[in-house]
Amino acid sequence: MRVLAISGSLRRGSHNTKLLRSAEELLGRDVDFALYDGLESVPPYNEDRDGASAPVPVADLRARIEAADALLVATPEYNSSVPGQLKNAVDWASRPVRAGALWGKPVVVIGASTGFYGGVWAQAELRKVLATAGARVVDAEVAVSHADTRFDADGRLVDDEIRDELRAALEALRAEVGSQLVAA
Repeated sequence: MRVLAISGSLRRGSHNTKLLRSAEELLGRDVDFALYDGLESVPPYNEDRDGASAPVPVADLRARIEAADALLVATPEYNSSVPGQLKNAVDWASRPVRAGALWGKPVVVIGASTGFYGGVWAQAELRKVLATAGARVVDAEVAVSHADTRFDADGRLVDDEIRDELRAALEALRAEVGSQLVAA
């Protein structure tokens, strides 16, 4: 199974990127896990620049999504919603409508926030946007509240309950990919 992980945070010390690295560890060596690091280079969506002449970072994003069996997206919560750069990437990956890179792609949305609710609003918004774009959003939730206390100095997840939630979300993603492969 090939999993493309996307962190909605551009911060070097991102809790969401740490959460994705924890997921990579839980998935194990039998999964081809890739952390997408080009989010910051994706330009604002502009339909006039789309199509065969889409910017190189957009073509790269789309190709990586298409090559993956599934996506794992971790979103912070900015002003009770999805960070603009992450939403922008979804907009590019959703085109062309009903045939974009996201169409039919299994996705799990997770998130970490230093706040009390762990980014649940942003996750709900992102699930809605991804479903509208045609992704197959897996019913799983991992909301890491007080994220600044949930990782050690090396960036490893230290909360066993959250690790179990993450493991369950990843198992649901595996099951969704498995059902997709059987249907094909």
